[in-house]
Amino acid sequence: MDALQHLIELDAVARLRTHDATLFGTDPKSLALTAGSLGWTTLAEEAPSLLPELSRLASELSEEGCTDVVLLGMGGSSLTALVLGEVLGASGKRTLHVLDTTAPLSVDRIIADLDPAKTLYLVASKSGGTIEPMSLYAIFRDEADNELGREAAGRRFLALTDPGTSLETLAREAGFRGVINTPPTVGGRFSALSAFGLAPAALVGIDVAELITRARAMEQACALLAEHNPAVALAAFIADAHAHSRDKLTIVTSPDLASFGLWVEQLVAESLGKEGIGVVPVVELSDDMPLGYGPDRAVVVVRLAGDSLLPSWRDLLADSAPVYDLALSDLHDVATQFVLWEHAVALTGALLGVNPLGQPDVASAKAATAAVLAGTLEAPTAQTVTPEGVALTFAGTLASPGAPGHTDTLATALGHAIAALQRNDYFALLAYLPEDVSLLAPLTAAVPRVSAALGVAITLELGPRYLHSTGQLHKGGPNSGVFVLLTTRDSADALVPGSPWGLRTLHRAQAEGDLMTLAAAGRRVLHVDLPDVGEDSVAGFAHALTDAAGVTWER
Repeated sequence: MDALQHLIELDAVARLRTHDATLFGTDPKSLALTAGSLGWTTLAEEAPSLLPELSRLASELSEEGCTDVVLLGMGGSSLTALVLGEVLGASGKRTLHVLDTTAPLSVDRIIADLDPAKTLYLVASKSGGTIEPMSLYAIFRDEADNELGREAAGRRFLALTDPGTSLETLAREAGFRGVINTPPTVGGRFSALSAFGLAPAALVGIDVAELITRARAMEQACALLAEHNPAVALAAFIADAHAHSRDKLTIVTSPDLASFGLWVEQLVAESLGKEGIGVVPVVELSDDMPLGYGPDRAVVVVRLAGDSLLPSWRDLLADSAPVYDLALSDLHDVATQFVLWEHAVALTGALLGVNPLGQPDVASAKAATAAVLAGTLEAPTAQTVTPEGVALTFAGTLASPGAPGHTDTLATALGHAIAALQRNDYFALLAYLPEDVSLLAPLTAAVPRVSAALGVAITLELGPRYLHSTGQLHKGGPNSGVFVLLTTRDSADALVPGSPWGLRTLHRAQAEGDLMTLAAAGRRVLHVDLPDVGEDSVAGFAHALTDAAGVTWER
C-alpha cells in the first residue's frame, strides 16, 4: 500500500484535526503524551489574539528608541525567530539577534555590540528551566543591572513561557517588563505560530498580521480531504521515499530561505528519529549544483517563485533522486511552510509508526550534561595527540586504530572514521564552535565537496543547538551515523552569575555529555579536540577532512 492510500485508510487528516491521540499509538504513555500536545493544529487560527499585545509592546519600543531585540532561547523556542529574522528582518524597524548557543565568544560579541538601554531581551523557554536560556539570562541581566540599575534593567526583559513555570515566577519577582504565555498544549518544535515565533518578529517590526493571514490559509488547506491536502502529499512523498531506503531527506533552498532548512531539520529529526526509525534531514550547503547523491537520497526543493536557478537544479537532481518542489510566491510565504511541514511531519510519524510529539533521547543528553557539571560523570581522556596538538578520542563502537599513546595525524584519524561508513550511512560533523560566518566558512565549503567525493550524506551541526534537534535522531534513530564531535580548548569564558561554573565549562560539558551519550548508544564516534578556536585551527580541520576524503583543498 502506498503512503497516500494508507493515510486515507487511517482517516489521518480528520483524526489529527480532532486531536485523536490514538493516531500515534494506543499505549498509555503515548496517549498521555499525544493528548496534551496537539494544540498546534489551530495555532494560525488563534494567532490574531496575540496581535493587540504585540502591537502595544512594539509601539512602546519605538517610543523608547529601542534598536535591538535579543532572543535568549534554544531549540523550538528560538529557531522560528531565527528564520523570520533572517528571511524578513530587513523589513523591520529593529534588529533581531537570536542567541541559542553557550559559546562564550558569541555571547561576548553581543555584549560588546549592544546597549542594554536600547535593547529588549526575550527569555524564551517552554519549560521555564532550560539551562541555556536561563544561563544567558543570568549573564545579560547582570550586565543590564550594572549598566542601568536593577529596576530599569528589569524593564528590558520579557519572558516567553508556558503558564505556571519557574520562568514566569522569576519574571514577576525580578521586575520583567512582562510575560507572554505560550500554549501548554504545543511542543516547542511545533510552536512556530505561537508567541515563540511571532513575538520576536512583531517586536522588531515584521508584518506579523500578514504572516498569520498566509498561515491561516495553509492551515485550512491542511484540513482538506487527503486527495487535495498539501500536507498529505508531502508526508506521502517522505514516507514513500523512506520505504525505498531513501531516508536522507535533503533540503535545497533558495539563498534567501537558507535558514529555513535549519527549522525543517529540527522538526524532521526530532519528530521522526526514535525507536530505531528515522528520517535524516540533510541541509544542502553547496552554492553550486549538488553532485554525488547516492541511492539513499530524496530531495525537497524550497524555492522562491522568482528563483531562476533552482528549477534547473530540480530537473537535474531528478535524474538521481525523487524531487518534491515547493514554490513560495514571496518571502512572507515562509509562514505557509511552517504550517505545511508541521502537519506533514506529524502525518509522516503516523505512517512510520512513531510518535512525532516525543523526544526521549534529548533528555538523556541533558542528564549527561548535568552529571558532567556535577562532577559525577567524566569524559574519557584522549587516546592520542597529533603533532599539531589535536587531541583524539575514539568512542562507542569506533575502535581506536592503534594502541594507547600511538600518534595519528588528524587526517589519518578522520580517514579511520570515514572508513567506518557502511552502505546508506551518513556522516555527522558536530561542531562546538561560535556561529561566526568567517570561522565556519572552511567547514561549510568542505562538507559538500567531501559529500560528493564519498557519495555519502554529510550533516554539519552546531552544538549545543543540535542537542535539541538532530540530537534525538542521533541517539534514537537508526544506527547509521558516524559522528565526529569537534571541540576546542579555548580560554574564552563568561561567568554565569549564581552558578559555580561559566559558559566555557557549560559548553564543554554539553559536548562531553553528548559524546558519552552517543557512545552509550553504541554509535561510532570520534572526538576531535582542537587546541584553540582560531580560524587557522578550524581551517586546518577542514583541510584534514578533505585530505582524508581525497578531495583537493581549496581555501
